[in-house]
Amino acid sequence: MKPLPTLAAIAAVATAFLASPSDAALKVGAKAPEFSAPAYLAGEPFTYKLSDALKKGPVVLYFFPAPHTSGCNIEARLFSEAIDDFKKEGATVIGVTAGKLDELAAFSKETEHCGGKFPVAADAGAKIATKYDALLMQKPGWSDRTSYVISPDGKIVHVYSELKPTDHVKETLEAVKALKAPKDA
Repeated sequence: MKPLPTLAAIAAVATAFLASPSDAALKVGAKAPEFSAPAYLAGEPFTYKLSDALKKGPVVLYFFPAPHTSGCNIEARLFSEAIDDFKKEGATVIGVTAGKLDELAAFSKETEHCGGKFPVAADAGAKIATKYDALLMQKPGWSDRTSYVISPDGKIVHVYSELKPTDHVKETLEAVKALKAPKDA
């Protein structure tokens, strides 16, 4: 048996494990942890408070690793393009990150990203991401790419954790629409 191929195989498996998104600890039906955080909308600072947003309807809370990174740029643009669909369903969107916080204000207003259409919040020390088990394993202290849909009563109704950014909008919008769908008798 050759040791190098075996070590290479072990390294490949370990890399795949570390690169895959973690299973979110907060499951459907769990109570969403309350939080408030410094946030930006179109570059303007304010304090975002989850409980206030839930008074208006469901909340799509999406964690992303850092502004001005390729996947996060795509995800923010996709949420920005779909924001009217979320509003039509009575939902609000908030992006939260623990990475590159000094770039968040600019990111919130740039048309190729958020375009001022939804707020993004700073998670200094990844305290919010820790409560939501949305930490990026391969970059300690940064947020993972995990999206939650939270119903107005504060319960988690949908969780989607995937580093690939392209399906988060579709997943969360379908979950928001399902909140309004009539329940089968």
